[in-house]
Amino acid sequence: MNAPPPDIPKRGHPIPPEFFRSIADCTVDWESWHSSDGQVLWVNDAVQRFTGYSPEECMAMADYPLPMTSPEHRDRIARYLIEASSGSTGNNIEFETLHRDNSKCWVAVSWQPMTDSDGRSLGFRASVRDVSEKRRMRDQLRLHNEHLEQLVQERTARVAELEQHRLKMEKLAALGELAAGVAHEINNPLAGIRNAFVLLKRHIPVDVKHYDKLDLIDGEIERISGITHQMYQLYRPSQQRASTFSLKQTVDEVIALALPMSRKADVKVDASFRSSAMAEGLASEEVCLREGELRQVLLNLIHNAIQASDPGSRVDVCAATDERHTTLTVTDYGQGIADDVLAKIFDPFFSTKVETVGQGMGLGLSVSRGLVEAMNGTIDVNSEKGKRTSFVVRLPRRLSDEGRR
Repeated sequence: MNAPPPDIPKRGHPIPPEFFRSIADCTVDWESWHSSDGQVLWVNDAVQRFTGYSPEECMAMADYPLPMTSPEHRDRIARYLIEASSGSTGNNIEFETLHRDNSKCWVAVSWQPMTDSDGRSLGFRASVRDVSEKRRMRDQLRLHNEHLEQLVQERTARVAELEQHRLKMEKLAALGELAAGVAHEINNPLAGIRNAFVLLKRHIPVDVKHYDKLDLIDGEIERISGITHQMYQLYRPSQQRASTFSLKQTVDEVIALALPMSRKADVKVDASFRSSAMAEGLASEEVCLREGELRQVLLNLIHNAIQASDPGSRVDVCAATDERHTTLTVTDYGQGIADDVLAKIFDPFFSTKVETVGQGMGLGLSVSRGLVEAMNGTIDVNSEKGKRTSFVVRLPRRLSDEGRR
């Protein structure tokens, strides 16, 4: 027959020793009592919830609690046991326990030395609590902080990039306004020179010495006129309206315009076209853009590609459309563009053609970028040194200011 339970002690009366053992056994944390030499003297029932081992199995272990400690933490816990046996105190030392089913759980151990009423050492008490949820929340907070730091870095970089772009746009706007003013001042006297030259040429006999130089003068006047026109376009907003036209036909016509240059340079220009979808109201080859400006951009890119090519090589022109976008890619297989030049090629008056007289003032790409951006597009360059250079123009399939022909 079981013994009756002991009476609950009254407030202010001495508490029997067995009640303290009951309190320790019923705690949620894993409690244990060790002797001064580190040997385990008692373990509460909570150890089984943490490790799968019973208190009796723990008491039988020669190196408790190391068999229930994750291998990578055993050496550290063994050092703490030695420190605890020498009378030290520790709080919230985290490590992983190893369950008998090989699962792991993060816990934190605290220990304190114990003495009797006369101050003699009774060993030390260790208390282990589950901190897996705390670590999970801490890891989530760390990842969240890292994500926030990344967002801040990205936003800071973006702000710096936008600020650089703003300063560059202000510089280009001022430069474009200056160029347009200079072009206007040059264009007026140039028109007078051209008219006077035409009148003189009509009255000069063809057998006069150096008559052949007149065509050279006429060509140079035309070149100056072309340069002033480009300078105007650096600043003047587009006056064209979008119209519907065949992209394939336009590409073919521009390549035909570049044929004299390509033949002279012995460079073949190949074209390809693909369409993955039809846009509403447009045939597979049709786009709705500013055709004249698109022709100017494409012709400039093809001319540049031919000039960058070696005799006997080729230039590839690829036109592609999908439901919403138009892409033009012009690729040459020359020597490529140096990295220190790539960042400058769209700047006005920057040119790598200084060795060849008469090949431009570095306005073509700057004007082309302005025309592309005015059509809500982008122009990018990719270059592999010694292999190839590709200019990629990305435009919408249809502009909003459509004016059908």
